[in-house]
Amino acid sequence: MDTRRLGGCQCGAVRYEVWGEPSHETLCHCTVCRRVSAAPVVAWFSVAPEAFSVTQGEPKRFHSSAHAVRSFCGECGTPLTYQRHGVHEVDVTICSLDEPEAVPPRDHTFVRSALAWGAVEDGLPRYLALRDG
Repeated sequence: MDTRRLGGCQCGAVRYEVWGEPSHETLCHCTVCRRVSAAPVVAWFSVAPEAFSVTQGEPKRFHSSAHAVRSFCGECGTPLTYQRHGVHEVDVTICSLDEPEAVPPRDHTFVRSALAWGAVEDGLPRYLALRDG
């Protein structure tokens, strides 16, 4: 049976649902994620685009690089999704879920960009950039 997860932004203007099991649960340390979230690390999970749907409101979108589009709430600024061109998945911010504890990260990506003062020592696998394979 498919699992349904609900989430949205801080102010409630944008709500979404995700169906199925998440994959690629990660803590991303890349410079762009840090900049757009104003945080030392961002927790993400991936699903197929058809498994993600906005149920209330309409997120704003912007090209954060030549390779990707991100979405966020235009009212409160909560980061919501990341989608790399040519990749059949959408990444969703774990902490925008109503129950973020249900989707714990399984690794760290882009640790080559990690801040020295924001070290997370949790024993999870670490990848200099994208995970291997």
